[in-house]
Amino acid sequence: MGAFVISKRFDDRYKYEFTSRKGKTIFSSIPYELKFECIEDIEHIKQNLANCVFEKSKSPGGKFFFKMTLNERFLAISRKYTTELRLQKGIDEIVKYGANSEILDFTSSENIFAD
Repeated sequence: MGAFVISKRFDDRYKYEFTSRKGKTIFSSIPYELKFECIEDIEHIKQNLANCVFEKSKSPGGKFFFKMTLNERFLAISRKYTTELRLQKGIDEIVKYGANSEILDFTSSENIFAD
């Protein structure tokens, strides 16, 4: 099962990534000023996954990616894929596991792996 991973960006804003069962990033969100906004959007996506639109594109370098929107609001962009088949597998993983995925918060400054 995949997971939504919340982290802080270099500019102190928040973002989330959806990671696959193997731990690979499938997509990254837009930046958020506040963490609760990030969490709200994750919950909104999980509840409305059937309404998400995955707009497939190809970069000038020949790589494939998608932009994810919900109710015409841009939410995230995928990593780059080498083939259209791999791109589709990434989308399929979101559709299959996204609604039941856990949310992992790595924004705390505490050492979670203390001795």
